[in-house]
Amino acid sequence: MPLILPGNVASATAEAYEVANSCRFNDGDDAYMHKTPGGAGNRRKFTFSTWLKRSNITLGSQALLFAAGADTSNWTIFRITTTDELQMYFNTGTLANLITSLKLRDPSAWYHIVWAIDTEQATEANRAKLYVNGTQVTAFGTETYPSEDEDLDISSTEQHYIGGGQSRPLDGYLAETVFIDGLQLAPTSFGEFDSDSPTIWKPKDVSGLTFGTNGFYLDFEASDNLGNDANGGTDLTEVNLDATDQATDTPTNNFCTMNPLNQRLTYPATFSQGNCQMTTSGDWGSWSTSMGSVNGKWYWEAKRNGSTATLMGILSENATNTTGNAGTNGLLGTSTQYQGVGYHQTGKIYPGSGGSSASWGAGYSANDIISVAMDLDNGKLYFAINGTWSDSGDPTSGATGTGSAKDLTVGTEFFFPSLGSYADGEGWSGNFGGCSSFTVSSANQDANGYGNFEYAVPSGYYALCSKNLAEFG
Repeated sequence: MPLILPGNVASATAEAYEVANSCRFNDGDDAYMHKTPGGAGNRRKFTFSTWLKRSNITLGSQALLFAAGADTSNWTIFRITTTDELQMYFNTGTLANLITSLKLRDPSAWYHIVWAIDTEQATEANRAKLYVNGTQVTAFGTETYPSEDEDLDISSTEQHYIGGGQSRPLDGYLAETVFIDGLQLAPTSFGEFDSDSPTIWKPKDVSGLTFGTNGFYLDFEASDNLGNDANGGTDLTEVNLDATDQATDTPTNNFCTMNPLNQRLTYPATFSQGNCQMTTSGDWGSWSTSMGSVNGKWYWEAKRNGSTATLMGILSENATNTTGNAGTNGLLGTSTQYQGVGYHQTGKIYPGSGGSSASWGAGYSANDIISVAMDLDNGKLYFAINGTWSDSGDPTSGATGTGSAKDLTVGTEFFFPSLGSYADGEGWSGNFGGCSSFTVSSANQDANGYGNFEYAVPSGYYALCSKNLAEFG
């Protein structure tokens, strides 16, 4: 299981262009953006570029990245298929279709995708080009190209869609989303390989590009107008998106989220809100995150949804059992195969070394926000309820471990934030700093200025993101 996309750590630490924000598109909200050009542009030649971080990849549904058209007989579509390939679909009287052999299945990674079209090219393979992370995709399971000089629906006067629409919603994040009208560009117009780590592809400033008649640039930096065209053109209209969908999870600072590929239960959970919210479908289980660490001090929060049995805490990388009914063992640590530590809603702590639960701190209720401070330098773990540290805990007490819920055996083992629950329809809304799945009213950051938390981050603790992991992890 990948912890983080390796390129994101190196690109985050280099002196380079920084992407401030992304936009979270939630499948359950049917969120998308749209725009209808006032006049046609170049319908034969264009480039679409975006950075994509997928969320719930277990949905098994199509997801539009960029599309335009009047009806199902007149469509130009760039989308993710139900089986995770990228698809370029052209239907303007004659049908053309390209589906990659490549599959995008890593919910922890940021991908850069460029779709570059020029139907005036005599060589058919040059009419539709696709690049992922700076490298051209040449392997297609299905491969038929548009006709020479064919007019497509992109840059027509039909409605254009970003991040969903037409009942094909995206579940994930988009950043640095660019449409160039009139030019077929290479990926080097939007990104570059890192000079110190030449296998790492990273963003670069696109503001100086020529966008053309209907081109636009979405940087998502205006939380009150996520569809703002930073190039100065007509803004896109947002549907089922608001300021809470602005994220600081970006390709230059990748944040921790839940990992739908790492579930320990018989009944799979439902993931939403950019993989920051999980809802159970029955019986005990646990869900861990896309990022963990072997050292350093880390902070995150989660809001309890429901009133039946819930727990939260950490799982180790040695929690290898991913099938079968986890029961209360799934996170609580009553079986050594899971090696987790769980804080139960009754206030009990379940130790990861095996054995029964132990009475410890205060219990928590529905809608309470639980904070976690994980000190892997001193092997201590702390929990707070609505900003008050349980058992008079002091996360800054170091090796003393005042009010620590559990002593951890640290060394070479990665520990991951984890959430667990029992009862159909209940679960947690997590906040790992990049884009909270519950409303944050206080806006607290760590000492590096990262994250957006409801409660103050203890001194010396940091949000789990690629920049902080590069420095402290």
